[in-house]
Amino acid sequence: MWGSEWVGLEWFERFFTAPTCGRMIKNTVLLSFFSLLWSFPIPIILALMLNQLRFQRFKRLTQTVLYAPHFISTMVICGMIRIFLSPSGGLVNLIAGTSIDFLTEASAFRTIYIASGIWQDAGWGVIVYMATLANVDTSLYEAAKVDGASMFQRILHIDIPELTSIMVLNLIMSAGGLMNVGFEKVWLLQTDLNKATSDVIAVYVYQQGIENAKYSYSTAVGLFNTAVNIVLLIVVNKIAGKISEDTSFV
Repeated sequence: MWGSEWVGLEWFERFFTAPTCGRMIKNTVLLSFFSLLWSFPIPIILALMLNQLRFQRFKRLTQTVLYAPHFISTMVICGMIRIFLSPSGGLVNLIAGTSIDFLTEASAFRTIYIASGIWQDAGWGVIVYMATLANVDTSLYEAAKVDGASMFQRILHIDIPELTSIMVLNLIMSAGGLMNVGFEKVWLLQTDLNKATSDVIAVYVYQQGIENAKYSYSTAVGLFNTAVNIVLLIVVNKIAGKISEDTSFV
């Protein structure tokens, strides 16, 4: 290792001057941002709704249905997506009465990626929030009912404040990985016709490192990705800490 030639910033320069660099960074950021924008509040909303259910059998059934997709492998999920979106006999096309190959539509890729991610992971997020809500003192709800608080008011003044700390932690962790778009799903759903929106840094690192054996170059690109994530983690941590100190639900 010590006898290797020092190339300085050559690999970073090569990446930033690559024709597809801007597109890859843009696609990575947009996929991660919109995934976070949609996937962050949905588990919270579902947990708050489930916490209001009093019919335990229906509650357990709903929880099981929500949790199950998390334990399905990404490869199987992508296979299901291809079957459902198939232009010949796919469920979506049968319902819509069309024969569109959605996976060849660059404009549809982000929606497919984000929607499937929410379906797969929302239930796991619900587990975390439900576990937190289970620790709420039931006397708080009883006192709120005596005072005439509505269900919405109980959620706003009891449940949400209880969830604030775990919400902030999840936001920090999610935002800290803003540049980490899941490689497997993108790779399995990517086609030559949807690369305008599916070409991301994670796939590029795999192609350069594994397929083209450019290990130093792919490592440099991965290092850039990690450095951006570290900066984002620090920034979001500071912002979230400030917000959590200043926010009041009373």
